[in-house]
Amino acid sequence: MPASHNSFMQCAIELSMQNVLEGGGPFGAVVVKNGIIIAEGVNRVTRDNDPTAHAEIVVIRHACNQVGSFQLTGCTVYSSCEPCPMCLGALYWARVDTVYFANTKQDAAAIDFDDSFIYTQISLPTHTRSIPFIHLDVPQARKAFVLWKNKIDKICY
Repeated sequence: MPASHNSFMQCAIELSMQNVLEGGGPFGAVVVKNGIIIAEGVNRVTRDNDPTAHAEIVVIRHACNQVGSFQLTGCTVYSSCEPCPMCLGALYWARVDTVYFANTKQDAAAIDFDDSFIYTQISLPTHTRSIPFIHLDVPQARKAFVLWKNKIDKICY
């Protein structure tokens, strides 16, 4: 691994360790653009009472604010752990170029951060998931989609 990869990953790992010492979860991440760290993030789930405040989500939010865009094209993420399903989706939506990670999802499962249940649930038909997902066919809901489809000045994402 090139020296720059090592230093960026080391930063993510140091963030994760410091976060544990400060009462947070063992996860840290950085976003790099043009060889410079533009954002740092740590797991803030318990501190913020926010189940979505994973290190990757936090760092994506900071980086997007930093670059003034909802897309992080041209950016690389270094995460102390393989992203969970939620973070994986967010990284794709943010359109980052590359993600490097240190600990694997198996390593995370070994310390009780096991995402295998979520991966299994995602692949199930909605009506068979452990949390009921029930489709209500409300034609009025499609009006927002029609408005979006016909909007001339929309910003696609």
